[in-house]
Amino acid sequence: MASTSKAISNSAHQQGQTCIAFSRDGKIAYTGGLDTLVRIWHTDQGEDQEPEAAYEADEGITAVAAAEGCWLSGGHDSDVRKYIPGKAQFNGLVTNAAGASIRCLAVDPSGKRVAVASEELSVKIVDLDEITNVVVLEGGHKKRIRKTTWHPSGSILTTSSSDGTIVAWNISDTGAKVENVIDGVIPEVVDPESPEFMHDCSAIWHPSGQYFFAASRTHEIVAISRSTWTKTSSLSDPNTVGATTALALSANGVYLASACKQEILVWSVQTKRVLWKHPGTPNAFTIQIAFSPTENLLAWTDTEGVLSRWRDAIPAGSPDPVRQTAASSAQGTTTKRKSTPPLWGEEPAADAEGGDPYGDDWIIDDLGDGMEDEPEGAKAMRAGDGFVKEMVSITKAQPAFQPGSTPMENKKRYLAYNMVGVIEVTDQDTHHIVNVEFHDRSTRKGYHFTDHFKYDLGSLGERGALFACPPELDHSAQVIYKPYGTWSTQGDWTYALPKGQRVLGLAAGGERPMRSLRDPSSSGGDIQGQGNIVIATSSGDLTFLSGSGMERIVLGVEGEYVTMAAAEEYVLVVHRPGATTIDGSQSLVATLISFEDFQVLQEKPLPIPKGHTLRWIGTTDEGAPAIYDSAGYIHLMIHHRRPNRAAWARLMDTNLLERKQGKDESYWPVGLSQDTFMCLILKGRQEHPGFPRPLIQELPVRLPFRNQDPVDSPIEERIARERIHVNLARDALGDEVTSPDIDKREVELDKQLLKLIQASCKADKAPRVIELVKRLHFPNSIAAASQLAGFYRLIGLQEKIEAIKSWREQNATPAEEAREARQGFAYEDAPLARPKPFQNFNPPPKVDRPGLTRSAGIVEQTEFTASNIAIRASRSRAPQASASRSTSPEGKRKRDDNDDDLSSNAFDGEVKRRAVGESDAVVPSPKPSACIPIQPVRA
Repeated sequence: MASTSKAISNSAHQQGQTCIAFSRDGKIAYTGGLDTLVRIWHTDQGEDQEPEAAYEADEGITAVAAAEGCWLSGGHDSDVRKYIPGKAQFNGLVTNAAGASIRCLAVDPSGKRVAVASEELSVKIVDLDEITNVVVLEGGHKKRIRKTTWHPSGSILTTSSSDGTIVAWNISDTGAKVENVIDGVIPEVVDPESPEFMHDCSAIWHPSGQYFFAASRTHEIVAISRSTWTKTSSLSDPNTVGATTALALSANGVYLASACKQEILVWSVQTKRVLWKHPGTPNAFTIQIAFSPTENLLAWTDTEGVLSRWRDAIPAGSPDPVRQTAASSAQGTTTKRKSTPPLWGEEPAADAEGGDPYGDDWIIDDLGDGMEDEPEGAKAMRAGDGFVKEMVSITKAQPAFQPGSTPMENKKRYLAYNMVGVIEVTDQDTHHIVNVEFHDRSTRKGYHFTDHFKYDLGSLGERGALFACPPELDHSAQVIYKPYGTWSTQGDWTYALPKGQRVLGLAAGGERPMRSLRDPSSSGGDIQGQGNIVIATSSGDLTFLSGSGMERIVLGVEGEYVTMAAAEEYVLVVHRPGATTIDGSQSLVATLISFEDFQVLQEKPLPIPKGHTLRWIGTTDEGAPAIYDSAGYIHLMIHHRRPNRAAWARLMDTNLLERKQGKDESYWPVGLSQDTFMCLILKGRQEHPGFPRPLIQELPVRLPFRNQDPVDSPIEERIARERIHVNLARDALGDEVTSPDIDKREVELDKQLLKLIQASCKADKAPRVIELVKRLHFPNSIAAASQLAGFYRLIGLQEKIEAIKSWREQNATPAEEAREARQGFAYEDAPLARPKPFQNFNPPPKVDRPGLTRSAGIVEQTEFTASNIAIRASRSRAPQASASRSTSPEGKRKRDDNDDDLSSNAFDGEVKRRAVGESDAVVPSPKPSACIPIQPVRA
């Protein structure tokens, strides 16, 4: 969390390397820089003080230190000078490095000796009381020594070299010898002119003397044990990435301060977590940081020559950074425990010496002041106005970023790195050199140019390269587009933004070239057009332009813009409509916008786990949107061509890769295909690739299925992954039923399914066989499945498979059903037609309102109900016999076939429908033709 107190800053030296050291009483701070000056600052004075300066050095100051009775300085002139404490009064030379630059001065805990590290391969230990007493440590390093520090006991000296080794020297009365060499922890930096050479690689010893901290080459802060000289733990924070440039421990060892990029962090040594943060100087990194040995003060210097003092860096109510506690000692020590207030107000009986009745042999635990009672003053301060105060941790919003871009390090950076090519930038102080290279040089030709605008954003598309520069002074932000191939000499164009606006992101899209863009003819590869351009600005909008520079539309962005990537027919924009959540969610949403008519095709929240951020967005070879997050997950947007029906499918979990098991590495995405994840390998906590340019690695894509069957699992995963990409290809067909490529891929799918069917038939798993048969695509494949069932003597199963085959032949094929579904999607999402006024002369449609119908009782409608008396009477009046009818020998009449029809017609003519409620209403029988007439009995 951010601290409530603020640091005060003073411009102390010119830009470049700086250094700082506190006096042993903490009242003075000494700072040195490349301006050959050492300034003396009083810590109790504000930022308006005029510090005293020492001018004796001939070249830049690289190191300062405070000893008992003096303070020291060293620099590029090879001399180590001694001064009166707290004053700029020169008091003589201590030693000389014979033409080599002084790199570090370290005074031992007693303040009587100083270790001098220089460009030489040896270290001098000089007695400050008698400077002729010099001990030289040789043979430990093969390259120049950068830093040196003392063990709290003064018996061990650690030296850090530019070859990436830390040597522990045993300093005894009989002599000095190498005790251990620690390799592979700190980074190897050979060039003394590089910014990385100024990073702090010291071994910072804990006051307990049992371990030290160091900034590792993997961007971690590691703890190295004194007993085993191996790594025991590390300090890490998910929101803090990048190289650690400076380290310092508080006087009692409870807190560790570190500098990373442009931020100062204060860690808890016990919990190994970041407690407080403070911003540093913009566009600069901290070189050296130090805790005051006597008060709550943290100070640092940076590459801009600024001295910053952070008073009350440790807030009130937290353990003091100076006062000795149990956390500062790893060995258990005895102390007298304070008496605990009794429950009923009576004081406990104490012994004659006033000790605790339980004895004074309490062992201090590792909780610091956990055994001590809280002071009354601190309790009153914590209580404040009587209300409980809590600090709420709010998730930091991920800022806008450009996919494939890296920050400037060692005067080099990448503006874009994707499957098209690479944009490299080299800083030449007054201008930049931009180098554009392509992976496929047969299609596009690389080039380089001098950039006087110092572009900070870039995008490589299929049809051209896009650059943007920030506003500066009276110059507004500009965007320049450089098409790859054009027969016209005026292909490049520039688009200027209004003053006060900045470019947050760029995206260049367009169709893939059907022929080489290097064709200079008028009918060359650029006949397909020059693509589409999208610019995200700080005013909260997306500006769409054509490849020739024509403005098309300006769309508003809901919330905060984060990043975007363009494909052939759409642009994928990631933004944050609201705010981050308290539980760590970034609340990002991806919106798919068409280049053709700017309609929103999809709008889906990103499936990023809580506590993680988005690292990359792009498109696959088939044009599907894909994302990669800091948790190591790759997600693919399936069905993105179906309006408002897309979903994020987890395509890969890089944490499950075989090559990552037992390794500390991460991946920088470059591209994604059906079977391959193209990326750059990052070691440790490295967050972006460096120079020289690393080779692209191809990793196999595997769905994160959890079934571990060694036989069926690989086949099932391959089928599911292939099914995803076949559906993506089918969605792009339009009105066509299929294509030769899809048919070929489905044939391969059926072959894999038949393998599973054979295994299921062998294991007598009939339900699984039926399920797999339904997934087959072609009738021949179903016939093959039927033969497999017959081969294993599964007659009943074979009959069911034949039934499925017959049903498939009589109905539409899966390809035809898919086409009908696509047509249905287009019909459902078609825009509503606006009716024309005064053009519809038809009567209004009938409105059915069941709630307004009058209720009526349920009437039983049979011929024996009271309402059918009239019908029965008419039947009884019918003639008893007819001459045309014949009788049976038994005297019964034989019915004609037309009797039912005649009687039903008669009834239909007599029965009339009447209003509900009339007493004499006649309800006809529901089936009058089925009634049997009753004949009278003859006398």
